[in-house]
Amino acid sequence: MALGDQNSLPLKMMGTGLEGSTEPAQLQEFSQTLQTHTAMAADPVSLDLEDQQVPPAVRALWVLDAPEPPSLWRELMGSVREIALPCGKRPPRSMKASSSSGRVGAILKGVFPVFKWIREYKLAQFKNDLMAGLTLASLCIPQSIGYATLARLDPEYGLYTSVLPPLIYAVMGTSKEIAIGPVAVVSMLTSSMIQKVVDPTADPIGYRGLVFTATFFAGVFQASFGIFRLGFLVDLLSHAAVVGFMAGAAIVIGFQQLKGLLGISHFTNRTDVVSVMESVWRSIPNSWNPHNFMLGCAFLSFLLIARFLGRKNKKLFWLPAIAPLLSVVLATLFVFLTRADKHGVKIIKHLKGGLNPSSIHELQFHTPFLGEAAKAGLVIAVIALTEAIAVGRSFASLKGYRLDGNKEMVAMGFMNIAGSFASCYTSTGSFSRTAVNFSAGCESPLSNVVMATAVLITLVLLTRLLYYTPMAILASIILAALPGLIDLNEARSIWRTDKLDFLACAGAFVGVLFGSVEIGLLVALAISFARIVLASINPGVETLGRVPGTETFCNIQQYPMATRVPGVLTIGVKSSTLCFANANFIQERIVKSVLEAEEPCSMDGSLQVQFVILDMSNLMNIDTSGIHSLEELNKNLASYGVELVMANPKWPVIHKLRVSKLTSKIGGRVFLTVKEAMDSCLATKLASL
Repeated sequence: MALGDQNSLPLKMMGTGLEGSTEPAQLQEFSQTLQTHTAMAADPVSLDLEDQQVPPAVRALWVLDAPEPPSLWRELMGSVREIALPCGKRPPRSMKASSSSGRVGAILKGVFPVFKWIREYKLAQFKNDLMAGLTLASLCIPQSIGYATLARLDPEYGLYTSVLPPLIYAVMGTSKEIAIGPVAVVSMLTSSMIQKVVDPTADPIGYRGLVFTATFFAGVFQASFGIFRLGFLVDLLSHAAVVGFMAGAAIVIGFQQLKGLLGISHFTNRTDVVSVMESVWRSIPNSWNPHNFMLGCAFLSFLLIARFLGRKNKKLFWLPAIAPLLSVVLATLFVFLTRADKHGVKIIKHLKGGLNPSSIHELQFHTPFLGEAAKAGLVIAVIALTEAIAVGRSFASLKGYRLDGNKEMVAMGFMNIAGSFASCYTSTGSFSRTAVNFSAGCESPLSNVVMATAVLITLVLLTRLLYYTPMAILASIILAALPGLIDLNEARSIWRTDKLDFLACAGAFVGVLFGSVEIGLLVALAISFARIVLASINPGVETLGRVPGTETFCNIQQYPMATRVPGVLTIGVKSSTLCFANANFIQERIVKSVLEAEEPCSMDGSLQVQFVILDMSNLMNIDTSGIHSLEELNKNLASYGVELVMANPKWPVIHKLRVSKLTSKIGGRVFLTVKEAMDSCLATKLASL
């Protein structure tokens, strides 16, 4: 309906205080005023809201005659454009339409952020990135070998995972500090989920192929989350649940490292702490090796001391960074000189070197376990993204720039898809290595390139030197990195802030510790969803009053000084959506509030309340059940002689109310603000006296 449609005037004047004025002169004056302001609204140049006094009737029409909101298809295309183009915008207008090279350049900068920062890159920055990358490599090389064994893969696959994915992230990622590679939690997830399908000891080739397949699916899910703006799926795993999950996973990983630390040959494939401790208890009398234990404990002590000194003195950040590599060198040299491997100390032995071999032929898309691989890929994708984005945002805030979450998901998705073709398992951002990268003064993602290059050189030239590296030192390196995953201070903070959030944290912790990774995640998700469902189906309503000296309407329970207007009840809905789950409940609560607000003032049951103003500022969306409940609410209130008035409906809400013709059924009583709705109700009351 057009704003200037004269036929709509009688309807649109309802609720403006003029519905009782039927004099021709008054109607003509109102019509002329409406046409004047409608023309001004159509011409933004001539409309200055600071200088013009726009009548409430016109402002009400702005609400009623809002244009249609963007369609689902337009929103989807806008999301894709935000991924492909910088800032989600089209190429600048100054760019000629015929200039295809300019458009291609804009798209390339959107998909590959490296084209943005490389043009301003300076030699001084490269020096910082070079030192940061080398420091990063000294930590990455031993950790990658250790994490590969945690994933039940040969050690070289950890190094492979530290070559190609960081190179791809360097050209597609938006974080300057994040360090890409294998991490402890993802490695444990990989082994715990895949080994339930294929035994890595009985069928190592089949196990490895299924790991690469799960990595491929993880990359597909991650890229899809970014392209279609489905990052909210990652956020379903709340911060509290992640804290509990990480702590439980760290303890499970720590207990699993007892195999390498004690030199145990046969160990359980289960991940719960009870099974692990039972396996350790049975193995200690027969198969443990004291030399392994003493060697591992000695270097674990060294690593923990280096970590402590690095935290006490920020200038010694390099000490915990190089301590793992130094430990590997010293332990390998010790075993080689003393021939400790002849006395039961377990060593890596042969480590394949060279460039990343192709693994395309190992992907298993025709296996009966394809569904299990896809499920594992989904879980791994969510956990990997949760850790990486949390790490990236933390360090981005320290340097004062914004991390693009959608582009991060796309970058990590493509790097894992490509990695699955080149003998890599799922990689993500590591908190410990990112902290080292940040402390070393990295300037850009080029530090990842330097690190990957150093790892590649190690693969090509230095793998033979790792033959005598003891397994106990790898276990020590993993154990030394685990305290960073257990955040007791954050758990205490969650307990003090929100007890229900702490319940999700504790549920994830206990589920991972005594059940499995999947059980821990399901418990955390179940608690989080239960909280969301309870809040959705039982949102409640609040009675609003005007805060003295302001035009703001707030909850009278929170602000006891807020005043109510006699005969007008202002109600706010404490929910972002009015849907099938809560529509009837909210309707009943509103009617109950009206009945409780005033006692009947006459024998016919009519109430002192004459108007109910429904503040819809919190309401982001509404479905057909919600619209039907509002229709029933209007009928119920009308039976008591009460008129329903709406204030500040959001764009999608007013569109659906208008399409369903509910705005006509309530007489067009829809206003821009609660104050204007209140003024209109008071004007109507005065006119009726």
